[in-house]
Amino acid sequence: MREIVLDTETTGFEPAEGHRIVEIGAVELFNHLPTGRTYHQYVNPERPMPKEAFEVHGLGDEHLRDKPVFASIGQAFLDFVADAQLVIHNAAFDMKFLNFELQRAGFPGLPFARATDTLAIARQKFPGSPASLDALCRRFGVDNSMREKHGALLDSEILAEVYLELIGGRQPDLVLQTTASDDGNRGSASAWRPPPRPEPLVPRITAEEAAAHEAFVASLGDAAVWKKRLG
Repeated sequence: MREIVLDTETTGFEPAEGHRIVEIGAVELFNHLPTGRTYHQYVNPERPMPKEAFEVHGLGDEHLRDKPVFASIGQAFLDFVADAQLVIHNAAFDMKFLNFELQRAGFPGLPFARATDTLAIARQKFPGSPASLDALCRRFGVDNSMREKHGALLDSEILAEVYLELIGGRQPDLVLQTTASDDGNRGSASAWRPPPRPEPLVPRITAEEAAAHEAFVASLGDAAVWKKRLG
């Protein structure tokens, strides 16, 4: 199963009020394991950066002035995402902006059903507890020391680690199944042991090899471990 852990940075909270995406970062997972493939793109929002947004992510007008507009990178973004499930923290926010940008540029939108919301998962799993990305990093011991400001790719990489912890670790499908013993009792797979063979395996060592081994052990002296083992 292919998943894309995704984050965006924007100029504000509402595209309907003229706010735009300024950065997209994404990390690819396959069967819940990072593949090493990432997507990262700064985007020219074609509008000034509000002071409040700049204080969150540090992306200013000068930095974004020469970056491509969304219409010129939309296809590359869709090609990277393809048909993967999207993993997003507070998915409603990012999906709202992504679909606004995609549809504005003439691309098809992304169905919301394709979004897995880690914020919703965290709130369901830990009701009443803080569920921000930083709070979940503290809960799971994920290193976010480099996160001085929000950054889409860094946040995606951190969220990928948090997501894997939320769903039970790096390989949540690898669960030891219980097994039934001969008497009908069930025990854990970790406690299972193979029964003795009805007939021992036929030795494969030859008489010459056995004699050579005995001669070698004899040459080691009386203190040799093999002497104690065979004694």
